[in-house]
Parts: sequence; structure tokens; C-alpha cells
Amino acid sequence: MRFLAVDPGPVRTDNGMLTVLAEGSYGDVPRPDVVVVPGGPGTRALLEDERMLDWLRTAHESSRYTTSVCTGSLLLAAAGLLDDTDATTHWLVRDELADLGARPLPERVVERGRVLTAAGVSAGIDMGLRLAELIAGVELAQAVQLIIEYDPQPPFDAGSPDKAPSEVVALVRAGLERGGTPAAATD
Repeated sequence: MRFLAVDPGPVRTDNGMLTVLAEGSYGDVPRPDVVVVPGGPGTRALLEDERMLDWLRTAHESSRYTTSVCTGSLLLAAAGLLDDTDATTHWLVRDELADLGARPLPERVVERGRVLTAAGVSAGIDMGLRLAELIAGVELAQAVQLIIEYDPQPPFDAGSPDKAPSEVVALVRAGLERGGTPAAATD
């Protein structure tokens, strides 16, 4: 597995709290076996980044699987890889995904051929387990699930806008408008 960026080297996260080391540039891996496009606020700045979008298009031609987590699906759509295709993304940007040519579904993971999209961050684990199953079989995928002790039992039933109390949905929407996180709504 390799983390790629426009240029190799340290890359700060959008909130500045974490640095990820990009081990190479897009051009260093023109034919990846699996592409995983992460999401987050930084995806918007890349929606018109032709260098990255061209790499996604080229990589997808030969990849075994092309995947995304959260708003990473917006980049797949901007690259034209989700045109008129069912996909998912974070619930706050489903309309934006539709504007980019995809058919958003309110599901945690959507698999269409060799393209897999996951909704929010935790749905990325579900997608990762499905991807492990597709690549290495159900037993290995179950072993991975056991190793990471992925046995979700959330303390609240507020993991989707359909289940969360309306005031919580409003808090999240306000946070996004004021700075990208629910905490921003209370600052």
C-alpha cells in the first residue's frame, strides 16, 4: 500500500492536526491494483485538479478495484467514473454527488462492478472488509474483522440523518456551514 499525492513528502490534513507521508506522486504508480480515494473537506479543492482526475481515470482503466470513502466519491464522479452509476457518499453531499453525474443511494456501501463507494468514515470499514473478501476470500475478511474487533455496538442510534434527532442533524449542518465540524456550531 502506498499513499500518493501530487508531490511526495509530508502532507498536512485539512485541520492541521495530522501529517501523512505521501510516499510517491501519482505518476509513480500509473497502474495500481486497487485505488482507495479518501474523503474529507479537502476533496472540494481537488474537484477541478486535472492532474489528479486524469490519474484517477488512467488508474481506473487497469485497476482491479476503484473505491472511495466518504466524499472521495465526489472525486470519482468528477473524473467521470460514476456517470449515471449508483454510488454513495456522506449524507451531507448526496446532492453534490448527483450534480456530478452519479445516482446517490442512502446506503453504507454501494458495489457496482469493480467500483465500490462507502458513505461516511465508519462505512469505510464495511467497504474495506468487502474488498478484503473480494480479493482474498470470506475467511480472510472475517479474520481481519476479528483482528480489528469490528463488532459495532454504538452507544446511540444516531448514525444516519434518518435516525438522529432533528436537533443533532441541525447541529451537524450548522457546523458544516461554520467550519466543517459539529464543534464549529458551538464555537
